[in-house]
Amino acid sequence: MAWPLGYTSPSKAETKLLIKIDWFILSYCSLMVHLDRSNMSNAYVSGMKEELHMFGTQFNKINTLFTCGYIVGMVPSKRSLPLHIFWGILTFCTSAVHNVQQIYAIRFLQGMAESSTFVGTHYILGSWYKPNELGKRSAIFTSSGLVGTLFSGVLQAAVYRNLNGKAGRSGWRWLFIIDGIITVPIALYGFFIFPDVPATTKAFYLSDEERVLSSSRLDSTDTSHGPLTWDVAKRVLSRWRWYACSLLFAISGETESFGSNNLMGQWLKAIGGYTVEQIDNYPSGVTAVGIVSTLVCAMLTDRTQERWPILVYMSFACIIAATCILVWSSPTGLKFFAYYLAGASFSGQATTFAWANQICADDHQERAIVLASMNMWNNVVNAWWPLLFYPATDAPRFHKGMITMIFTCAATLVVTYLVWYLERREWKMRGQKGSSWGR
Repeated sequence: MAWPLGYTSPSKAETKLLIKIDWFILSYCSLMVHLDRSNMSNAYVSGMKEELHMFGTQFNKINTLFTCGYIVGMVPSKRSLPLHIFWGILTFCTSAVHNVQQIYAIRFLQGMAESSTFVGTHYILGSWYKPNELGKRSAIFTSSGLVGTLFSGVLQAAVYRNLNGKAGRSGWRWLFIIDGIITVPIALYGFFIFPDVPATTKAFYLSDEERVLSSSRLDSTDTSHGPLTWDVAKRVLSRWRWYACSLLFAISGETESFGSNNLMGQWLKAIGGYTVEQIDNYPSGVTAVGIVSTLVCAMLTDRTQERWPILVYMSFACIIAATCILVWSSPTGLKFFAYYLAGASFSGQATTFAWANQICADDHQERAIVLASMNMWNNVVNAWWPLLFYPATDAPRFHKGMITMIFTCAATLVVTYLVWYLERREWKMRGQKGSSWGR
């Protein structure tokens, strides 16, 4: 029986199990998108900059402090419900700020609140799905975030048009109020339906037989999920996986700088001639390309079980985009094309984490550490990267940022080859022709 997400189940029982876990895991993954990650960028170009008298690189500092909070918050273990409710409260608070210093404090705390979400979700996905199922599910998680970004631009434009000035509040303030209202029910939903790993899950919608099948169908004998010990640390640090996978996402994740810093929105605002609604709406094309690229690439990688071609595609797309923008005499239409093409960079995130899940599938403790480390090192780099290479003061040209993007893509290609080489060397040492886990 063919399941719509591309997996052909060997039994009705496994098909039923997949339908259940797809419904509950993916529904929460898709809803668990914090809109004001992108709303902060939309608010900045929709009146927040002027109302709070922001100048220089203060916008970049907001993102840097969020990232710093994110890194700090990755250390302790947390439950998602109180954190997501806390996130909602902080979002409401953003709508009432009087100066940028208050936003600094709020974003740092929101970074701490979100820190466990991203890695935890990828770890759960890797715990329930086989490699030929994992890419598409990781892509749905990534795409749901992009849908949130896409919706944010449309929402900000609609809010500005219909609510700007209502009850004495600016349009960008109403955006954070609406975002806060959305957050709390999603947190409650996730608390009741999101499962633990198969070996320990108590999800009410799974029977005892389905819990056993969830573990056995992955062909994994390692079900240990204990605390970090020196033995675990030595095992992880003695292998290539932690080093190579961490380096890969630390570098490749920065190709997303086009979208994560809303460079197109800043460009449109800086050159002038565009309305607030246009500045909110036009960058949505970057996100739309990201969604399509992420989903199409995921289907291809699950079919071929080769993750590296997506990183090559992403890198060349961003090199072309950066080159078109770097040549400032190029027509405006070409710059629009370049920014939209840069949306391909988002396809790398789902692919990279699916690849790491696949590489570390035989060791759950190592897999958890590697996934967390990948996210941590990417955020360590991202804490200072936009300040140095994409400061708001560089708008509209972002000259050094475009040069940096070309070198970042070249480095991504080199590290992608390194991971590909090391993975195949490991296969040869084990006497394998390829990764047979879960096939």
